[in-house]
Amino acid sequence: MLSRLQSSTTFSIPKLSSSSSEKLNNDNKTAQNSITCIYLAKVAELYRKVTAIWTKSLVNYSLTINVENPSDEHNPYTCKIDLKSWQFWGKKGLKNFDVDNKRVDVFWDFRQAKFSSNPEPCSDYYVVLVSDEEIVLLIGDLKNEALKRTRTRPSLTEATFVCKKEHVYGKKLFVTKASFDDERKKEHSIVIENSLSGPGEPELWISIDGMMATRIMNLNWRFRGNETVSVDNLPIQIFWDVHDWLYGTPSLSHGLFIFKPGELTYDEGCSNNNDSTEGSLSCSGFCHILYGWRTE
Repeated sequence: MLSRLQSSTTFSIPKLSSSSSEKLNNDNKTAQNSITCIYLAKVAELYRKVTAIWTKSLVNYSLTINVENPSDEHNPYTCKIDLKSWQFWGKKGLKNFDVDNKRVDVFWDFRQAKFSSNPEPCSDYYVVLVSDEEIVLLIGDLKNEALKRTRTRPSLTEATFVCKKEHVYGKKLFVTKASFDDERKKEHSIVIENSLSGPGEPELWISIDGMMATRIMNLNWRFRGNETVSVDNLPIQIFWDVHDWLYGTPSLSHGLFIFKPGELTYDEGCSNNNDSTEGSLSCSGFCHILYGWRTE
């Protein structure tokens, strides 16, 4: 019987510094969107964070998989898959890399994958990590096909999906999808809409599945905060920080939004200045994070 890894890790979610924002801005001249998914899985006999980074621009599509290196946290074990947009629909492949001198295989099949505007596929695909002759991480919905291809058994300890982060570009609208149930199977449509210019006070609306979840007025004073809403009878914490949208440099300005089942705490230990961008959030359990970059 499969058991699921329980993540007791507490994630620090800092606002991006001005230098990080400038680097992202320079790296994203073509409005490159990215999605980062963080999992906890047993790889090479140790429980490690496994990060899958989906990146999409007008000319490139790529997936980078990073496996935590406990002896050097700044240099994870990495496997990158470059998927050129004009070749993407026929993509099926296999790569391997070493983790602590142990071989890890990566299988993928995107031949029938369905996509929206996001870098991450919606359905009909798989990406599989195999370590010690076991499937330690399966991303995607084609489980049976992945089992047949790899000819290996699933690990007795199932990987846990602990965090999803997105960088999304827009002017007034930012759209994403998020799953809040334990199995992360049902997706909810999230729309973040802003009105920051004009004769009225700046406002922000957040809708989930076409229904307004919250409306934040007087953003000049309420640029940072959180509220609890109900989605399918499940309480969801929504945190927002749009200080930089209002007072930051336009080309480097991003808003931070976090959607999380359960508790969310704000840690201002790094700074008590509301104008600071160095405050951080601590978050345990699954959360969905969106960095919204406003384009003119």
